[in-house]
Amino acid sequence: MKIHFFNHHISSLFTLYFLIFFAGNSLLARDAQPPQKTILTPPPVEIITPAGPGLMEIPERVKVSQIVSVIGVGDIMMGTDYPNTSYLPPNHGRDLLRPLHNILQSATVTFGNLEGVLLDGEGTVKRCRNPDLCYAFRSPERYVNNLVEAGFDMVSLANNHTGDFGPEGRIATVKTLTEAGIAFAGTLDYPQTIIERQGVKFGMAAFAPNVGTVSIHDIPNAQRIVRELKEKADIVIVSFHGGAEGADHQNVKCETEFYYGENRGNVCRFARSVIDAGADIVFGHGPHVTRSVDIYKDRFIIYSLGNFCTYARFNLRGENGIAPLVKVFTTPEGVFLGAEVTPIRQLGRGEPVVDPNRRAIQSLQRLLTEDFPDSPLVITDEGIIKRKEL
Repeated sequence: MKIHFFNHHISSLFTLYFLIFFAGNSLLARDAQPPQKTILTPPPVEIITPAGPGLMEIPERVKVSQIVSVIGVGDIMMGTDYPNTSYLPPNHGRDLLRPLHNILQSATVTFGNLEGVLLDGEGTVKRCRNPDLCYAFRSPERYVNNLVEAGFDMVSLANNHTGDFGPEGRIATVKTLTEAGIAFAGTLDYPQTIIERQGVKFGMAAFAPNVGTVSIHDIPNAQRIVRELKEKADIVIVSFHGGAEGADHQNVKCETEFYYGENRGNVCRFARSVIDAGADIVFGHGPHVTRSVDIYKDRFIIYSLGNFCTYARFNLRGENGIAPLVKVFTTPEGVFLGAEVTPIRQLGRGEPVVDPNRRAIQSLQRLLTEDFPDSPLVITDEGIIKRKEL
């Protein structure tokens, strides 16, 4: 398996060490446990410190094995047989994620937001007050194999589609993911999960404003869940489904947002509150477009990862059809070191590929400047997210 620490033909290892240096944190060695998915780790590499203004001394020897990487992607809906099978992709969707396998498999942990249910039966389809604004997603259970083959370790179920087919849909989804070895969280019955990869324990919790999910509005409860996870896990990942939808709502306002009368939460308050409680990485979903990144207390936030793989039933025009795949690098304790963005676009009815025009990177650069002009982060044209040089 080929590992891409940075995918855009830049000086990969040097850039990674550069990020580590600016983090200013020593990395503690750990005894690696056998990983549950194959991750190739290069041996320690000697680094020659370059001369240049503003550069301080980089450690002569850095162990790459002490760096943790977490990939986060946006909404995943691999096709639905409701209302009919015309919305299913060919070859059972097995080709949808193949172009991105090498990238998705390159992190210690890979995460996404699963929209809809995995269900072979009928289930009880939800009722909607406005059918024009209502979509119900039901993917065949065998589609979970596409996630396994792509390298996904965990998914969020905290969104407005986890209840599309009633209790039958939730039960089948939980059973299917469990049998496939993919961790999940976000429903009232399953508010959190923990997995171990390479000797590091990763906790994950997910929140949304929707019935049957762990509420994004109950911040004290969210903090309680995160604190419990932090006592048992080295790194805590929090996913939330929040914020208004569409390109007209792409900017983060840091105030309570409403969409068609529904309270979608104050995403800034929520993200920072869970970091106060111990979260290390916060991945946002819900707006269906890219939103800005930020950093708080040395922990990474992205407020929306947009639409990643959303076949046939999603609007993929303009900003809705592009999204960042974000690979976050941290210490084993969760301290942010840097990140890289692989820009994604969806072809045809929803086939994700790397975007040679890098539009998601450009969107992130614009949004960071507009929404968080005083942020200590900068995003390069190649998609590297790092701290500004002092």
